[in-house]
Amino acid sequence: MRILHILSQTPDFTGSGKTVQAIIRQSCAKGHQNFLVAGIQDDFKLDPSLLPPEHTEFVRFNHGHLDFRLPGMSDVMPYPSTVFSSMNNDQICRYETAFRQVLQKAREKFRPDLIHTHHLWIVSKTARQIFQDLPMVTSCHGTCLRQYFLCPGLGLDVKNTMAKIDAVLCLSRHQKQQIQDIHKIDPEKLHVVGAGFEKKTFYCEPKPEKGPVQIVYAGKLSRAKGVPWLLAALKKVTAPDYCLHLAGAGSGEEKQECLALAADLDSWVKVHGPLSHESLARLVRKAHLFVLPSFFEGLPLVLMEALSSGCRILTTALPGTREIFEQTRSGMVDLLELPALETVDTPFQKDIPALEQTLAHALEINITKADQNRQPDLSQVNRLTATYTWEGVFSKMEGIYKKICGSGS
Repeated sequence: MRILHILSQTPDFTGSGKTVQAIIRQSCAKGHQNFLVAGIQDDFKLDPSLLPPEHTEFVRFNHGHLDFRLPGMSDVMPYPSTVFSSMNNDQICRYETAFRQVLQKAREKFRPDLIHTHHLWIVSKTARQIFQDLPMVTSCHGTCLRQYFLCPGLGLDVKNTMAKIDAVLCLSRHQKQQIQDIHKIDPEKLHVVGAGFEKKTFYCEPKPEKGPVQIVYAGKLSRAKGVPWLLAALKKVTAPDYCLHLAGAGSGEEKQECLALAADLDSWVKVHGPLSHESLARLVRKAHLFVLPSFFEGLPLVLMEALSSGCRILTTALPGTREIFEQTRSGMVDLLELPALETVDTPFQKDIPALEQTLAHALEINITKADQNRQPDLSQVNRLTATYTWEGVFSKMEGIYKKICGSGS
C-alpha cells in the first residue's frame, strides 16, 4: 500500500512523534511505501534513514509558511510552542490553510491509497475533508481529548468530521469509551491496539549492585506530568541513598519551576535535558526504578520501554495504565492512586500536601525494594512486555489497514 502519514507537530521528541517514526519503520519493513506530512519549526531535520526527502512535506512554523510557533497537542511541549487555547481566529484559519495546501501537494506528489493521521483534532479534520474518497485511519494519543475540553469552540468544529473517519486506533478500552462519549463515533470503528516499544533498543542488562539506587523520570518537565510533585516528595525521602535522573525538556515557567526544585535537591538529582532514544535506553538499562507521577496520560510508551529495560515501575494509576498493570502491584509495578482532580490534569490545591506525603512514602518503599534486590524479575518483565512490541502493535494496525481498504478481514 501507499500510506500517507500525517502529524500536526514535530515527528520526534513526544510520544506521538516517536510513534509516527515507529509506524513508518514497521510499515517500510512490511514492504509498504510511505510518505510523511508533519509540522516543524526552526532547524528541525528528519532522520534521512526514516524516509528520503522526496517522501516528506512539511508545514513550517516560526519561519516559512507561518510566523508563529508550532501549536502542540499538549499545552507544555518539549520545545517552544503555541497553545491552542490562546490562538485567535486568524491564526487558526492560517493554520488550517497551510496544512490544506501541503496535504494537497502531498496528494498530487504521492497519490496515496490510505491516510493515517494522528490526533482527533484539526489536521485530521482537514485531512478527512481533502481525502474524502480514500480510506482513513486516525491514532488517538489522548492529548486531543484533553484539547477538546480546553478549546470547546475548536472541539465542536472538529467533532462533526470525526465520525467520518473509517477507523480510530485507541490506546486502551478506557480511551475507546472516552472517544465514543465525546465524538459519538460508531463503536465498530474504534479499535484498541495499544502502543509499542522498540525491543532492540530497550532491553535488560545487569544493574549496578553498589552505590545509590538509580531512579529515572523521562518526559516533559511540566506540572501535568507531576514533576514538581515528584521533586517535592523526594525532599521528604529518607530511604537508602538514591540519584534521580531527570530526562526531558519543557518550556516557560513550568520548566523553570522544575529546574529550581531539582537544584534544591543538589547532588541527588542529575538533569539530562532531552535525550535521544538510544541515550535514554542506555540510561534506563542502568536504572533500578522508573517513576512517572503523571496526572494525565493515554498509554505512556516510556513505561514499557523502562520495564523492558528491567526497571521497577512506580506510576500513577491512570485508567490506561491501570488497564495493563493492575494485576502486578506486588511485583515489578506499583500503582499510585490519585484523588479526584480539579481539571483533567490538575489536582485540587488542598490535596497537594497529602499527595506529596503519599508519593514520598511510595518512593521510600520502592527505593528500599530496589536497594535490597537490584536485579529485575525477568519472568515478570517478559510476561508484561511481550504483547507491546512495535512488531505486534503494527500487525494489528496492518490488519485494520487491509480491512478498511477492502483487501482483508
